[in-house]
Amino acid sequence: MALAPLAAELKVLLALLRGQPSRGSHAERLEAFYAPQAGRYDAFRERLLHGRGELIADLIAARAVPPGAHLVELGAGTGRNLLFFGERLAALGQVDAVDLCPALVGEARRRTEAMPNVQVHEADACRWRPEAPVDAVYLAYALTMIPDWEAAIDNAIAMLKPGGHLGVVDFYVSAPEPAPGLVRHSALARAFWPRWFRHDGVHLDARRLADLREHLPAHQLTEALAPVPYLPGLRVPYYRFIGRKDG
Repeated sequence: MALAPLAAELKVLLALLRGQPSRGSHAERLEAFYAPQAGRYDAFRERLLHGRGELIADLIAARAVPPGAHLVELGAGTGRNLLFFGERLAALGQVDAVDLCPALVGEARRRTEAMPNVQVHEADACRWRPEAPVDAVYLAYALTMIPDWEAAIDNAIAMLKPGGHLGVVDFYVSAPEPAPGLVRHSALARAFWPRWFRHDGVHLDARRLADLREHLPAHQLTEALAPVPYLPGLRVPYYRFIGRKDG
């Protein structure tokens, strides 16, 4: 690795080791944590945040985002996930990318400034609403970072049109006794991963996935494991969820 990328990588690792501050508002904690690493944010997380491209492919396969559709990403960060749509992005009618962290919003605005159908909002995913119901909403590794995650799920579903789709990809751990047909993680995994991620403001448990399945019974779910940078041999659980709103 060249010296400049290595230095940037070390800056991200240092931020991760320091963790997210425990004081201040949610927006202030996010800014303090992400501002020093915003420029290297995407490159490091390409190796950590798996399944994002597959989630977008799932939305496309479900016909959730046809040409002219209105799409919302909550917890959009730097806007990197929009690039997984490729040429399809330009065919969408309107795209709203919402994030609470000013440093990441600035990166997203720079990335999307040549995309006329994309608007970036510095706002709370629990409260921001579009002017009219939308075709699809998704969150990629954002739900575990939102303190009031139940409000974020409720808000996402509320802004969907009848028949609209909600997509989520995120880390998690299973319940000790998961619902029939779902993966059961070991007691060690259920103890280790929540503690390891909590230091950086990421909160893993089984409740978010259970809440999504309860709110949107018509859904498809994929559970998987992914490698973690600098932790050889360890694989973190994550899921992809696509749910359809009644109507």
